[in-house]
Amino acid sequence: MFRDRVDAGQKLAKKLEYLKGKDLIVVAIPRGGVVVGGEVARLLKVPLELIIPRKIGAPGNPELAIGAVISPNEVVINESLKRSLNVSDEYLKEVIEEETKEIERREKKYFGKHQPLEIQGKVLVLVDDGLATGYTALATIRALRKKKPKEIILAVPVAPKETISFLSKETDEIICLETPTFFYAVGQFYDDFSQTTDEEVIEILKKYKKEAED
Repeated sequence: MFRDRVDAGQKLAKKLEYLKGKDLIVVAIPRGGVVVGGEVARLLKVPLELIIPRKIGAPGNPELAIGAVISPNEVVINESLKRSLNVSDEYLKEVIEEETKEIERREKKYFGKHQPLEIQGKVLVLVDDGLATGYTALATIRALRKKKPKEIILAVPVAPKETISFLSKETDEIICLETPTFFYAVGQFYDDFSQTTDEEVIEILKKYKKEAED
């Protein structure tokens, strides 16, 4: 159990101390993953970058991820779940368009004039506040692979064992602090899992940039 995302980030950073000295970039998934990733990057004293995937929720149950989108050309769908829920292509097209617009909105709000860091040849630590189905992380990992990093290490506080097993084929390494047998939602493993706002993400980025410059 974690007090909050800051606590989770600090505990995760301790597990990642062996990476100190490597050419490393922490890549965080907004929104909650930015709080965790910000702590990891701060404590390891490495750059912090963002990547913005969006979950594709099931019809009538948006919390159930049937896939994820990074851009119109970067979409991952759980085909077996799509078939079992009888999800139409028209529904997927509509949701992908909506989520792509949200990605664009967040990019403008978070990044402003910021130029993305060069990640080719770097060791990437991809951080979120936890995983459920893992499809958001999968889409993110596949998008990052195209940028030719040296390694991708997925680092999360909590995830189901089956999700870790599923994603281990896509990553060079996975660091997960807790893999509980009974898993219902990421939030059950936090005392405080209140929603992270856009403003908090921007504040973390500003604070991190200032500390890095100092």
